[in-house]
Amino acid sequence: MASRKARRLIAVAASAVTAAGLGVVGLVLTQQASAATVDTSGYYVLKNRASGKVLDVYEYSKADGARIDQWSQNNGDWQQFQFLDMGSGYYRLKAKHSGKVVSVASASKAEGAQAVQSTGDSKAAAQQFELLDMGSGYYRLKSRNSGKVLAVEGGSTADGANVVQTTGDSKATAQQWSLVKAGSSGSTGGTTSPTAAWPAETGSQKVSSIISVPKSGLDGGNKRYYADGGGQEEGQDPIFELADGATLSNVIIGSPAADGVHCKGSCTLKNVWWLDVGEDAATFLGGASATYTVDGGGAKKASDKVFQHNGGGTLTIKNFQVEDFGKLYRSCGNCKSGQQKRTVVVQNVTVTAPGKTIVGINTNYGDTATLSGITIIGDSSKKISICDRFTGNSTGAEPPKTGSGPDGTYCKYSTSAITYK
Repeated sequence: MASRKARRLIAVAASAVTAAGLGVVGLVLTQQASAATVDTSGYYVLKNRASGKVLDVYEYSKADGARIDQWSQNNGDWQQFQFLDMGSGYYRLKAKHSGKVVSVASASKAEGAQAVQSTGDSKAAAQQFELLDMGSGYYRLKSRNSGKVLAVEGGSTADGANVVQTTGDSKATAQQWSLVKAGSSGSTGGTTSPTAAWPAETGSQKVSSIISVPKSGLDGGNKRYYADGGGQEEGQDPIFELADGATLSNVIIGSPAADGVHCKGSCTLKNVWWLDVGEDAATFLGGASATYTVDGGGAKKASDKVFQHNGGGTLTIKNFQVEDFGKLYRSCGNCKSGQQKRTVVVQNVTVTAPGKTIVGINTNYGDTATLSGITIIGDSSKKISICDRFTGNSTGAEPPKTGSGPDGTYCKYSTSAITYK
């Protein structure tokens, strides 16, 4: 499956929603729709009965022809759809983030034709779907053009599996979708940062020695791992050490957390959650060409750094949430060896106060930070710094801070990239 550029983690456990909570864009309410009561002014998340994952626009693209897939629920605007009433029981499904509608590629009538998003055309039958009530709050979406229904290809339960059209089978749960109304302002064209609940653990494991993760990866199935002792001290061993190219996914790191995760080279951390950050949540140690991706997940209670970048290369942090922290990201300011240019990209991240700094970089080594889609909650006085610039060194001395805020060269973002709530 192709890699993902932006996603958010599924909300595993529903929580009670207060009246104040309704102001959070993208928070999903457990209100089931029926064909007779679809609210055409609101937005819905469509959850597949077989996989529990939701209808999604791949990589939150706004382009015509972007494929429709399924992904873990993260309540992003690319997972919310408005039903446009076309009459005679047919609807178009308009994606909130792009304003485009779900369609069958090239108006195909073929079995297995890919669902995509495309510019709306009220006369295009391939963009129109009938809701077939399957009972128990589930529906099939039948194409007006082909008579086939939208389904997850092959009945897959994997993130990123294609949504295609297929011949209807009333017993096939991969063809059935529940319609869960999303609490939103009804606006389109933007993206929202994650507000997903933290996952419930499926078990726990004490870790007495480092778990080596090979290139083939490790999926923890939301098990909680915790160290055999440790705190905030420097020089601790990690719980997980990832080989070059490895992926660690669906892991909860509890307390004590030791030094979290070490990436020896390029790596992907997918839906990894830190309940109480120890020394650091993750440290990136690869060379100048290494690429690291943190996609989904979150971290709490980091007295200092969440992500420490000691090696070279590019780190992308996306669809992440952090709260009660010192720094979300720091390019090492005083490593005694290996000082070099580092690049960080921060996309669609929710930051909840208290916190100090989102990113810190060293301009003298040519570091750059590019930020977009940042939502900051509970910081009305704007005390959390977005991007701090330092002059790094290799002596171990505390690096001096030289500036803060966007400068177009090192700290790259616009004021519109930051939303305060």
